[in-house]
Amino acid sequence: MSDSGERKRSPSVTTWLMVVLGLGLVAGFAALIVRAQALPTGVVEVVWDHEVCAHCKMHIGEPGFAAQLQLEDGRVLNFDDPGCLFRHLDRDIGKVRATYFHHVHEDRWMSEDATGFVRKEPTPMGFGLGAVDRSEPGAMLPEAARRHVAGGSEVHP
Repeated sequence: MSDSGERKRSPSVTTWLMVVLGLGLVAGFAALIVRAQALPTGVVEVVWDHEVCAHCKMHIGEPGFAAQLQLEDGRVLNFDDPGCLFRHLDRDIGKVRATYFHHVHEDRWMSEDATGFVRKEPTPMGFGLGAVDRSEPGAMLPEAARRHVAGGSEVHP
């Protein structure tokens, strides 16, 4: 007994049920948030002529030259020119999870490991590259395309 003469009561079954239910709700909401933030499993749709290039800040309006980086932290970065993507890789952007390039002649995306590059003029930012299937005769590998961009100059810094 306490000094006031009252007995201390242990929590009732109802109180315990409310605590368990509350914890269950919190866990459920946490699971929904994690699920909603799941990393993409493919290309994230680009809203043409509305989204801006993560590198040069120009509108992305020519699908045939678009590119996309997906980072481990969940960010998705879109580019209006493959050269902008290659230049952007020189920045401290975090760990890259996936890289996609839009085919220059066809309405489809390709993963970096399936992509090659051919010289193409004009391009949105003047880098002179278009993405094609890696197996296309004369296509350069992404590493060679990145060196090409590093050795050249772009229209806008």
